[in-house]
Amino acid sequence: MDSTANSQIAALQAVKAGQTAAESKIDSKLLVQEKMRTRTLSAAALPGIAKTADKALVDIRVTKVSDGLVNDLGKAGAEVRAVSSTAASIRAEVPLAALPEIAKRGDVKHVETADQAMTARQQENKDGSETKQQKADRIDRQLKEAIGTKTQVVSAGDRAHNADTARQQFGVTGTGVKACALSDGVDSLEVSRTKGELPAVDVLTGQAGSGDEGTAMLEIIHDLAPNAKLGFATAFTSDASFADNIRKLRFEAHCDVIVDDVIYFKESPFQDWIIAQAVNDVTADGALYFSSAGNEGNVADGTAAHWEGDFVDSGISIGKFAGTAHNFAGAAGTQVFEPISDASSASIPVTLHWSDPIGAAADDYDLYLLDARGNVVSFSQDVQNGTQDPYEQLATPLFGGTGLRLAVVKFSGAGRYLSLTAFGSRFRDSADGLKAYSTPGAVVGHAAARKAFAVAAAPAEAAFGRPLEPGDPANPAGPYPAAYSAASKAERFSSDGPRRVFYEADGTPITPGDVSSTGGEVRQKPEITAADGVHTSVSGFDPFFGTSAAAPHAAAIASLVLSGNPGLSSSDIREAFLKTAVDIEAPGTDNLTGAGVLLADKVLAYTGASPQPYAEAGQPTVRGPNGGSTLNPGDTATVTLPVKNTGDGTAVSTSVVLTSPTQGVTIEPRAKSYGTISPGQTGINDFTVTIPASQQLGSPVVLNAKVSFAGSYSPRSSTFSLPVGTPSPVSQAFAYAGPAVAIPDNSPLGASVPLVVSGVGPASKVSLSIDGTTCTTAEKATTVGIDHTYVNDLVGTLTSPSGATATLFQKSGGSGNNLCQVVFDDSVTKLFSTAGSADAPYTGAYRPVAPQGQPGASADGTWTFKVVDTAGGDTGSLRSVSLHVNGYVPAGRPADAHKTVTTGPVRPQLA
Repeated sequence: MDSTANSQIAALQAVKAGQTAAESKIDSKLLVQEKMRTRTLSAAALPGIAKTADKALVDIRVTKVSDGLVNDLGKAGAEVRAVSSTAASIRAEVPLAALPEIAKRGDVKHVETADQAMTARQQENKDGSETKQQKADRIDRQLKEAIGTKTQVVSAGDRAHNADTARQQFGVTGTGVKACALSDGVDSLEVSRTKGELPAVDVLTGQAGSGDEGTAMLEIIHDLAPNAKLGFATAFTSDASFADNIRKLRFEAHCDVIVDDVIYFKESPFQDWIIAQAVNDVTADGALYFSSAGNEGNVADGTAAHWEGDFVDSGISIGKFAGTAHNFAGAAGTQVFEPISDASSASIPVTLHWSDPIGAAADDYDLYLLDARGNVVSFSQDVQNGTQDPYEQLATPLFGGTGLRLAVVKFSGAGRYLSLTAFGSRFRDSADGLKAYSTPGAVVGHAAARKAFAVAAAPAEAAFGRPLEPGDPANPAGPYPAAYSAASKAERFSSDGPRRVFYEADGTPITPGDVSSTGGEVRQKPEITAADGVHTSVSGFDPFFGTSAAAPHAAAIASLVLSGNPGLSSSDIREAFLKTAVDIEAPGTDNLTGAGVLLADKVLAYTGASPQPYAEAGQPTVRGPNGGSTLNPGDTATVTLPVKNTGDGTAVSTSVVLTSPTQGVTIEPRAKSYGTISPGQTGINDFTVTIPASQQLGSPVVLNAKVSFAGSYSPRSSTFSLPVGTPSPVSQAFAYAGPAVAIPDNSPLGASVPLVVSGVGPASKVSLSIDGTTCTTAEKATTVGIDHTYVNDLVGTLTSPSGATATLFQKSGGSGNNLCQVVFDDSVTKLFSTAGSADAPYTGAYRPVAPQGQPGASADGTWTFKVVDTAGGDTGSLRSVSLHVNGYVPAGRPADAHKTVTTGPVRPQLA
């Protein structure tokens, strides 16, 4: 290491040695930038370090999230982007000048440069940059073109995995299973739905994200398991939000199979961190979890940018304060640098982890990036003195460089097992004689969780269209239109394993006293291989390469297995996958393809899959004593209850037991036979329901329908509410009368207004209007209900006095400005997601994403309407909104003609 490198690293180490206790909580890169900004550190001492902006996106790791902390961050100029109480983490954009004071807080553990993520998509050609407006215009155009288009694009993986013939042979389609994906976003979801490529998708409120990899993954799942229900949440808000969304998909959205294609760079290879812990939680609850193995290359193909092993002291001191460099050459000689390939050196995230427990790193390692002239061009030298994480991360320059090389320095402490990864690059011999050292083990993070499936990639059809780097051999092609066989090959970029882990998730050592290359637990990763290089209808994902495409193929096959084997344990499915996979590449289970590539017919045969009936009760209809659909106290009515078999098999011996927990309600008969119901058919029976005379108007009768039939999905239970009383035609409006409320840009805190309802009692109908007097697309217009310069950024929710929250709209409306005289009404069929940019200013009536009120529930109390901006760059205000509530006609009083009663300022009423 020459004098230039030594002197610059010494200057950085001087900063580290002189840090205060509070400064040691701040990411070293941020701290150096702040000291350069205030000129307490000379920029001339570090000529290769570029100055950054005066604000930074950070992750604030805390002891506990509190309202006081969030409020204080706002006062310090921070703009909050995400909050996770579970992970005790806040993501915010913060002025550099505010960092020292924030770090002094006792509830702040560490302030880090925001942990970044990437998907495992491999692109043949890098997408050109697309502005927000250009994306909106493209989606608007595609949505118009999609109307009337029903030509389906089917993944070649459907054929290559024998999924098409397996569905016919075993009669299973995914019925009874919910498969959910996490990725960047689902921008074109409505386009795919309009073309018939996707059914309805359950998107977590406010978690649609940005991008379209999620849409492409969902299309793959739907191609192979067409009757599985689908769900989605973004993984890209923050690492903590990703973990939260994994749990929500299982415990709130009830997903049986979950798949993602994302890696956060801070994820430890040696211990299950917050994302892997979320995976552990959902797999412990019975969910199947699939994750892309990654595209970080492998040793067998010479494409790896990963090295791990014990620290080897080179004996070469770095800087004038402390530290010796790691010797990558080991017994072969002395080399303190790891060279990065010139061909893949631009904007590369590089991570260093070592085998100390998370949150208790007492050994201090640092990471430096130098150019061929010895200049430090990037670095990471956080303090580790017993309470921090064993992690350093830097990025190569935006446009890369020539002769870039990495150095790992043990600043203090004991020798530890190291992991060094350059995501998206390759370690390669340099022009000036440095040898590249790489090892297996590129699969890291939550994909390496014990019960997760890490999925490698093998092409289904045409080969990846360009050399990974100049001079590389040709990429392999797939078997389509044939199926995978022992002759199939893995993608040359697919990440290899295995994964050595030293600690349980709680920090307990797996092999106490040995955190070296002879200790820990070695997990077989990846476990299986699936298809990539397939076609989807999603713009930019035709073809779709990378382990990002492979993981949803595996998840879809798992959905077929569960559909044909309800209740089959995750361990049994794992056994079936590993026992039936077609061995490819090295004989036996290997660290590149695991057990081999999946074939759906083999897995279904091994598990004994068969077509299953799935009979459920549908919404009942009521015929009162006068032939109408209204129930009144004391009535005896006929309730017609449909039962539809949406399954793959015939529902035989089908029966329904209909009961009510509502006091005094009688049902005759209690049970009825529906006989045999074929797939896709509906059986109908009548029940006589008697309402007690004492039943209060507006208090609903609750019916519980238990449908039994011969099959593993039996019984299926459903609950219905039948309103009692005549809905009032009188709509009372309760308007927000306060000042305009600014909607924070790209913040989960959002803007909320109260809507106080009184004197209504039980509600027969609830609708919400976003008001306004004069509708216009003008920016900052004061005459509209919501002014905003990009309505697609917004998510609107309504929370009732009971705490139930309904999503009214999310990520719809394109790039248009302003909502004005818009009504969200449960009885309307038109969805706001069909509105495009040209429809602005948005007016008229739309059906909300979810119903706004439970009939019969009391409407009295404070309702809250909240609007959250989910993306940066556009702003606006919440100005004028009203809640419209209908009650019930009092007993003995005829229904009045339709009229509106308004409480508060007069607003236009739309019917």
